[in-house]
This record gives sequence, structure tokens and C-alpha cells, in this order.
Amino acid sequence: MIVVRAKRLYPDAKIPTRAHPDDACFDLYAYHPESKIRIHPGERIMINTGVALAIPPGYEGVVRPRSGWSFDTHLRIANSPGTIDSGYRGEVMVIMENISSNEKDVYVIEHGQRIAQIGFRRVPPIELAEVDELEETSRGDGGFGSTGY
Repeated sequence: MIVVRAKRLYPDAKIPTRAHPDDACFDLYAYHPESKIRIHPGERIMINTGVALAIPPGYEGVVRPRSGWSFDTHLRIANSPGTIDSGYRGEVMVIMENISSNEKDVYVIEHGQRIAQIGFRRVPPIELAEVDELEETSRGDGGFGSTGY
């Protein structure tokens, strides 16, 4: 078992939790006790979680959207998936964006509300080596849409 240590940066911050023991990810919670956060159409904001993590070397934290929010709202995690490197010890932040163009689609984030999820993934040691040529493959340099739609 891999242990990721979590530190509350404020006494009332919520440590990430799983809804079910077999869930792949842990819920992240908004930390904003002073007031509600309003996200207007076209706006992008950083939401505090009030938590810092000690991710072991060889792993990364991967911040992902909550599937229900992505389906039911216009809220998105702007850099999804967001990476938290194992050496980072600052507060986990979530960049939330309202992609709606309808001025009525203002979303309110409450203190303690689940805003995203974080999973942990093994990252093998990788080294890049500069070369003059790359080996050929059947795909070659075929990029976006090259295999059809």
C-alpha cells in the first residue's frame, strides 16, 4: 500500500476522502470559509482546498473533474488533468472555469463542497535522449484525425 500524507493547512479544512473503499480517486473540498465563491460565465478562478500533500517519489497526484459536475454544469477544471508533482508541498489548488456563455449560468461554490477528485499514479523514471532520426512506425507522423472520425 502507498501512503500519501495529508496536512490540514487550517483546522477546519477537509482531508480528501473516498466515497467508497474501492474508488480510484479521493474527493477534494473547497476551502473558502469567509464567503461563497461565485463563478460567472467566462470566468476562471483558483479554489483553495486548505490541504497539502506529501506524494511519495515515483508518483504524481492527478486532479480530475467530478463526473456529475461535468455533465450537469458548465464548470470545468481548466488544466484537466492537473498534475501535482511529488516534490510539491504547497496547498492543493483547483483551477475552475465556467465555460457557459449564458449570463444566467452563475455557479456558487460553498465552503466544504466537493469540487474535484484526485487520484495517484505511478510515474516511472524516464530519460529523454536526443537523436537525429526516429524509427519508422505504421502510423508515422499521422496526427489528429489521421485514423478517421
